[in-house]
Amino acid sequence: MPPALAALAVAALAGLPFLALAPNRLVPGSPVGCGLLGAAAGALALLASGLLAGPARPWRSWAAVAAALAAWIALVVGAGQGAAGLLAGQPPAARAALGAGAWLAGLALAVLLAEAVRAVLPRRGGLVAALLLVGVTILAGRAGLLDALSLAVEYRAREQALATAFLQHLGLAGGALGLALAVSGPLALLHLRDGPAARFADGLLNGIQVVPALALFAGLVAGLSGLLALVPALRSLGLAAIGPTPAVIGTAAYLGLPLVRGLAAGLAAADPDVLAAARAMGLTPRQMLLRVRLPLGAPVLIGALRVAAVQSIGLATLGGLVGAGGLGAVVFEGMAQFAQDLILLGALPVIALALAVDAGLALLAGPGTDDAIRIQGETA
Repeated sequence: MPPALAALAVAALAGLPFLALAPNRLVPGSPVGCGLLGAAAGALALLASGLLAGPARPWRSWAAVAAALAAWIALVVGAGQGAAGLLAGQPPAARAALGAGAWLAGLALAVLLAEAVRAVLPRRGGLVAALLLVGVTILAGRAGLLDALSLAVEYRAREQALATAFLQHLGLAGGALGLALAVSGPLALLHLRDGPAARFADGLLNGIQVVPALALFAGLVAGLSGLLALVPALRSLGLAAIGPTPAVIGTAAYLGLPLVRGLAAGLAAADPDVLAAARAMGLTPRQMLLRVRLPLGAPVLIGALRVAAVQSIGLATLGGLVGAGGLGAVVFEGMAQFAQDLILLGALPVIALALAVDAGLALLAGPGTDDAIRIQGETA
């Protein structure tokens, strides 16, 4: 795999635009190839892949990490300095944006670095690689090396608004996940009995999954409008037909099925002989739940939580459609203005947040949750 990643990075740098120079933020730019630093990034990627493909030696693995990280630094610095050179003498409205070659090469180099770090740290290689990538990029930005890139220009113009949108997004995703857990927990316990009520709940949750998101959110807005007209006192609780209320309810509705299936699988993970022994010891159903089912089913339970948390962060983006704010509002504003960088400023934090939450929950639970996620996918 490392040779293929290095070849992809080199091909992207050699055959695709590295940067694009445009007269303003709204129109496509003229393609520009990579400079010497971009070529150095490709050469270092080939070196890293060669080190990984050779005989397994500790020094080779560490050298591959250093080469892959150096390739990333060359790519980042090359993009920033290349943009600064392109904008020299241009009008203030001119923009230098990252091209397809830079994005594709960056993705290949990120995965290559993760492979190199995994050769040294098999269990946490991906997380360490992500921290290295983010840390180097932040340091380059703090040093002013990326100031000329259009993405950085757009960020400086909206820094406070983006910080507010990020906090709003966290609130929407967290509120939806909390609401979904509060409803899914009892339904998962009901699912263990496999009665008519459990089958009805399964049918309802399955039905929600096939409803398009736009239709569900529109229906919630209409339904909440009617409910608040009938019971105006609900407005005093902070409920509204437009804003966070439909966004949180709609997102939680989509989380219901994976959470119920995952929680039910985790609660049923205990061996029947263990449950029989617990009953013989005189444990009540509540004690069996707290002392037997939950501890033994923890990997599957946390696996379900990982899936739902990541889905919640992604689905909360749709809150921008119903006036709930968050990063989704930034994305949709960028789409309305045909402003690519504004779209990226909303989308990239969503991706980073989802990856960070997934990695954090994986650290909390240990390696067993990867198998738990697979089991949950098979039961969904």
